[in-house]
Amino acid sequence: MSKLAVVTGGAGGMGLAVAHIIGRERALLICDVNQDHLDDAQRELEGVGIDCAAMICDITDRQSVDQLVEHAQQLGAVTSVVHTAGVSPSMGSAEKILRINAVGTVLINNAFYEIASEGMAIVNVSSVAGHQIPGVLAPRRRYKRSLTDTDRFFAELVAVCNRVPAARRPGVAYALSKNFVIWYSKTVAAQFGTKGARVVSVSPGSFATPMGRLEEAAGAGGLAQLSALKRFGHPGEIAELLAFCASDKPGYLTGTDIICDGGATVALTPMAALRLARSR
Repeated sequence: MSKLAVVTGGAGGMGLAVAHIIGRERALLICDVNQDHLDDAQRELEGVGIDCAAMICDITDRQSVDQLVEHAQQLGAVTSVVHTAGVSPSMGSAEKILRINAVGTVLINNAFYEIASEGMAIVNVSSVAGHQIPGVLAPRRRYKRSLTDTDRFFAELVAVCNRVPAARRPGVAYALSKNFVIWYSKTVAAQFGTKGARVVSVSPGSFATPMGRLEEAAGAGGLAQLSALKRFGHPGEIAELLAFCASDKPGYLTGTDIICDGGATVALTPMAALRLARSR
């Protein structure tokens, strides 16, 4: 049975970029919610000789995610999952952002845990925004609900966001959801480890993807200028890191988060973070 990599959000941006790299070595299953974009991505990948299947998947729907896993098993032995699917603050309400970024991550990881085996890797995409929540302020008690009751977990995170003015809720929800992804990836690593599988998260900074450019005036541009490299990252640069984490090469890498932001986080002092927040 051939080795198979699954890429969520594979119809564009980081997902499509990483699919081009992973597809050099193994078969692919990409998923997304937009059929036209998915068809275009599949044609692009097949056009360069990559063995690629594609299917619609709503990562916020447990049944849809289960169907993704079932289809993946029919295509090959799943060796890696790169979970890039997500939305940014400009793409919806706090509820939508939390449902996709946080609950979606739980559903994807839970479903693939059921078929996890020795050497399998899960790579969850977080964001440097997740690092902007001080550890003492992260609602980890509520995060723990994700391990037993996703509905209550979701409701409690929405309640946290509702404490701030409506205009700021999407931004808070985004940072909260990505902080959760970092926590969650570290937390479930031991569980996956009992099967010899790995889980890591990667936190990108400002990258020149459609989503990244959408947020350029809302903080991503300022963050890029704050970085040591003073530019947006190229999609291929983050894709190389994601593909490496998902490969067999870093076999001892698990339970951690990797920041890839051109050196922005190290320059993000409390005063700089405040200036950046005021510019949004």
